[in-house]
Amino acid sequence: MKVKWTNLGMVVFFLLSVVMTFCFIWQYRMPKLKEEVVVQKVKVDEMCPRFPEPAPLKHPIPLLRAALEKIDDLLKSSVDTTKLPAISAIVVLNDSILWNGNFGKKNTSDPSSSAPNEFTVYRIASLSKIFPTLMLYKLWEDGLVDSLDDPLEKYVDNFTIKNPLGKRGRPSSSSARTLGRKAPTLTLRRMASQLSGLPRRLRSTNLLWGGNTEAALNLLQDDVLVAEPGTKCHYSNVAFSLLANILAQKVTGSDFESWVSEKILDRLSMEDTGFNITADIQKQMAVGVYSNGQPAPLYNLGWYRPAGQMYSSAADMAKLMMALLGAYGGTLLRQDTLNTMLTPVYRCHDSYFANSTGTPWEINEQFGYDVVRKDGDLDGYAATLSLVPRLKLGLVILMAGVRPADQDLVSQAYSYLIPALENAFRDAQRTVRATPDPAPYLGFFTYRNMTFYEIKVDSDGVLVMQQFGPQVDTTVPSKYRTIRLDYLQDRVFRVVFESPYPCKLKVISASVSLEAQDRQLFNFHLFNKKGVSPGFDSPGLNTYKVMRIAGRPFFSA
Repeated sequence: MKVKWTNLGMVVFFLLSVVMTFCFIWQYRMPKLKEEVVVQKVKVDEMCPRFPEPAPLKHPIPLLRAALEKIDDLLKSSVDTTKLPAISAIVVLNDSILWNGNFGKKNTSDPSSSAPNEFTVYRIASLSKIFPTLMLYKLWEDGLVDSLDDPLEKYVDNFTIKNPLGKRGRPSSSSARTLGRKAPTLTLRRMASQLSGLPRRLRSTNLLWGGNTEAALNLLQDDVLVAEPGTKCHYSNVAFSLLANILAQKVTGSDFESWVSEKILDRLSMEDTGFNITADIQKQMAVGVYSNGQPAPLYNLGWYRPAGQMYSSAADMAKLMMALLGAYGGTLLRQDTLNTMLTPVYRCHDSYFANSTGTPWEINEQFGYDVVRKDGDLDGYAATLSLVPRLKLGLVILMAGVRPADQDLVSQAYSYLIPALENAFRDAQRTVRATPDPAPYLGFFTYRNMTFYEIKVDSDGVLVMQQFGPQVDTTVPSKYRTIRLDYLQDRVFRVVFESPYPCKLKVISASVSLEAQDRQLFNFHLFNKKGVSPGFDSPGLNTYKVMRIAGRPFFSA
């Protein structure tokens, strides 16, 4: 009886759908009261890859050249003889400099002053915070710091601070050192990512305070956390100076500035970067000015030096960007460590000046890409170092003067650069590597006797896999049923579709994501006694035991 009702229901729904269809057609064909222009909407398939993989480029590339010319015009027009007299900037792509621009004069009070160049020195203010963070990651990579999430108390005995919000928002007199396990911990990573909850500066001090770390710890004992650690983005110079000095003293046994010079600046040959602004360095500097054009003094930031004291040049910042993008092959940090350092840590509240925070980055999104940046502003100077890790792209802008308030130069520059570079990567031919010996992989394979594949070798020695059999939808263009296999290492290949391709493809009655399949890995099984692989797996597609068969099967009609 149940089956009969089910069949009856199907008939009813079928008749209902027919009636509704005729009603729709009747309504559509009714005469209109007045003449209208009918615009037919054509659905355009979205093409992939959405985020093209960086590839070697053959220059010149007209679109990219036009984007760089727009950046040149943007920065040239931003120079103001009173409040922003000098700008130096560099764009890097992986291990290469794409563009270098220098504008204005190093010293507007000197009629004979020359224009800046890539070796002109500027104060980089809070870009200095990159270096305590690099120290943390290097010590962690070397095993001298057990975990990025170690509590600060592990490295200093006398750290306490009031945390009146430490018990789920209820007022409390507990200090950070005596908090229970349930309370958020003040960790090294949180200190490096503006999630420490520490105040912006020590009470009763300014950025020129000349105390030491012991005195800073004493001042913190009667201070309060402004937020529970790890729960709110809050800018803190205290966190970076404390992190730098404690790691240097307690872990390395040296002082912070000596460690940075030896482990970072010397290794990257950053000869025009440092902490002490000597007379010789001043001769290389662009003169920083206030908005009224008056020269700004070159303050010594005292205990806050790790958070904002440093100077550098555009050329040196380019070296640092290349190292952060992994171009120097582990000279600074391993690639997996760099990936961790460049990953967003926490989504910030709406009133914070960045969407997300990182170590030590401010992170916003443009065109779907994370733009990882560090801004710095100090009397007379402004600076930004920024990266788009997914495109292996970097931009640094150093300014003598006041950062323009009416526009974000970095975001504007990327509005030109990202689309141009994205198109260049899409147009670039993807390199597909041939296996040293294709023979063990050639032949016919099946997945559960439902889908069938043949692997052949093309004229370049690259493996090509094509689907065949009764499950093939012949309405799908052949190029989307054929994939190339990029040889990575012993028995491991990567799927490569001819670009561009539809992100989703309708096959028979289902929608298949080509985007999900592109760049997936095939892991071929160990060779058997005949010297051939009996099958392969694709873990990323949750597909296992695609097995070899003796020959092309025969399919009955």
